[in-house]
Amino acid sequence: MRRSLKFLHTLAACGLVGALLAYATVLLYAPQATPRSYAEARQTISLLCDYLLLPSMAVALVTGLLAMAVHGPFRDTRWAWLKALLGLSLFEATLGIVQSKATTAAAEAANIAAGQAQASVLEVILANEWSSLAAILALSIAQIVLGVWRPRLANR
Repeated sequence: MRRSLKFLHTLAACGLVGALLAYATVLLYAPQATPRSYAEARQTISLLCDYLLLPSMAVALVTGLLAMAVHGPFRDTRWAWLKALLGLSLFEATLGIVQSKATTAAAEAANIAAGQAQASVLEVILANEWSSLAAILALSIAQIVLGVWRPRLANR
């Protein structure tokens, strides 16, 4: 059971980081010459969030918490508790920041392409997207480092 959970947790973490990197890649390299092409790029980002990022995050969180419940020694280590707290924070940040920005920006880009909104509206929505994406990616990498390194975090 523990090995299955670890495998699923690792696979989900890879999916999470891959989805974040794909998000950044689409944001950086997608054609943005016309409002229509930009709307299609935002739709791609929204689909990445819906079908890869959020499911990967959910599987990683659930398997991590189940691993703590099934494997007793994990409950006695501080790194596992820190990883669990970071995982919950990462889940909330992913839902609150990335998903909402991807969905809102995709809807606004579609409105701009249809001529129903001004481009300045989208600029306001996207003002902090890169910093949010970088912070979530950094939290994801910190999660992976904690899982591999497993520091003692003991009192001195």
